[in-house]
Amino acid sequence: MTIPRRSWRGAGAFAAAAVVGLAGGVLSAGPAAAHTPTWAVTCSEVTLNLTAYSGDATNEVTVSVVGGDDLLATTKFGRDFSTKTPLQLPDHDKELTVRLVVKAGDSDKYSVEDTKTAPVCEDDTPSPTPTEATPSEAPSTKPPASETPEPSATPSETASEAAPAPVEPSNSAPDLAETGSSSATPVIGGAALAVLLAGGGILWSVRKRRSAQH
Repeated sequence: MTIPRRSWRGAGAFAAAAVVGLAGGVLSAGPAAAHTPTWAVTCSEVTLNLTAYSGDATNEVTVSVVGGDDLLATTKFGRDFSTKTPLQLPDHDKELTVRLVVKAGDSDKYSVEDTKTAPVCEDDTPSPTPTEATPSEAPSTKPPASETPEPSATPSETASEAAPAPVEPSNSAPDLAETGSSSATPVIGGAALAVLLAGGGILWSVRKRRSAQH
């Protein structure tokens, strides 16, 4: 079977077009695979690795904290750039937003501006266990004292001021001497009166006899 020459020409043109299209796709995909910015952010540091950039152009990279200072001032590089030492984040008690800006020198379409969040670092140091405070004084078991009554306006006599009890006379004590009249006083008085009357009568009778003799 003889294939016409025109058919061979058509097939060759189609193959050539396919090769050109494939080559164009590879060329267009090549830049897309290049210019690779890789970076990572933790609670305390930032690492950066930029590869496959154009070595014939001047590229720039900047890393900063949004609303804060620059972690990496604008730095120029060629084909590759990486942080030999991680960039240290400042101490923070709330999340930080870190921004990466890469300007490609060969074309703005390869430039990158990206942000990532740095969380708060958790304190790995265990907090000290609280110890129970030892009371300085042992708790008292006595009930609380009642309120002291207010003293009355007129203080009452205390037991120490009470009058002493009367002393009873002892039976063995000797009898006291009589200081007043006894029961014999009327008898003595009557005898004395009788003696006086008798003496008066005798005296009267003697006088009467004398007067009669004269």
